Amino acid sequence: MSQTNTQPGAISLAASEDLAANRLVSLINASGAAVAALPNTNSDEVPFVTEESVASDERVTLIPLHPAQNVRVTLSGTCVPSDQLVLATPNGTVDGMVVKLPATPGTYRLIGIAEEAGVDGQAVLLRPVGQRLLTVT
Repeated sequence: MSQTNTQPGAISLAASEDLAANRLVSLINASGAAVAALPNTNSDEVPFVTEESVASDERVTLIPLHPAQNVRVTLSGTCVPSDQLVLATPNGTVDGMVVKLPATPGTYRLIGIAEEAGVDGQAVLLRPVGQRLLTVT
């Protein structure tokens, strides 16, 4: 079997909105074209992280999340190595960021494991672990 028109690694797409560097994004359909967008809920699938900041409609480089490559994602709050990092609940400020898994009951999208200590606003180094939903009871 042969596949054509495929590529490993980063891709470049138009941004559906202003995007900051080191933010998690999804792909959405815009009139038949794939564009990068921030998540709307803390359970959205976000398979890419932005490499740089861009304005809406500009092209953005997206790095796919894969366990073989660690990435930096902007952190809301703090973390220490080995903390489970989940997608922050979008609120207009922390959209596309990660937080340490809260103790508050709810369902959260696991993104990865912290590989270093992090502080609020830092692009923290994390190891993607294969996204899945975690339920805290």
